[in-house]
Order: sequence, then C-alpha cells, then structure tokens
Amino acid sequence: MISKIDHIGIAVKDLQQAIEFYEQVLGLTVKGIEEVPEQKVRVAFLPLGESKVELLESMTPDGPVARFIEKNGEGVQHIAFRVENLAEKLEELKARGVRLIDEIPRKGAGGALIAFIHPKASLGTLVELCERK
Repeated sequence: MISKIDHIGIAVKDLQQAIEFYEQVLGLTVKGIEEVPEQKVRVAFLPLGESKVELLESMTPDGPVARFIEKNGEGVQHIAFRVENLAEKLEELKARGVRLIDEIPRKGAGGALIAFIHPKASLGTLVELCERK
C-alpha cells in the first residue's frame, strides 16, 4: 500500500524567507522551485534522505495554502505517502467508504500524480497519496 513518506508539505507565507531558514539554519539545500497553477502554489523541494520537505507558498489569496495559513498559521499542511498505483488505491479507499478530496488522480508538483484524503477521514491530518513514475 504505502512504500514510504514521499514528502512533508509546509505552508509558508514567504517562500524565499522560508528557503533561507531551511538552507542557512537547518543546512538543507533547495533542489528546485516549481509553480503548480492547478493548485495555486509555488513549491520549493528540499531533499532529506529518501523523502523531501516541500515548502508551499500560495500564488493567490484564495488558494488552498493561503486559506490554510489564514486558519492555522504557517506550518505543516500535509504529509504525503508514496503509493504504487494511485488510481487503484483510490478505488479501494472509496469502496471502504473513506472520504476523499480527490477521487481521481491529478497532476502534482515534480511530475507526480496525487490525491488527497479528507482530514475528517484521517483524524485531522491532510493526507496526500503520491505516485511517481
């Protein structure tokens, strides 16, 4: 089902300021910045072992990351788990009655296919399932 933690998504107000902290204070290195217009975010990737830290900055005041920050402040927004066959996993979850945000995989950052499980189904944590080729 799940092979590893793919990444941890951290919502930030100012991507450049966050990058400076993670690089200068924590010693991580950004390995790419990407815009994902479908999700209204700009993303910086910081590899850490087999996983990544993903810094998320909203591109619009009404985007999901902006709404998250408005409600919760900056911080961990989601955890992403790597799966082999996302479409199959979503069908399995739907059959089990799990509440999903995405019933069909969509394009995510870094060329991944992604889908989110609703936080009300996962004890308050936004869970992303991620398939990478």
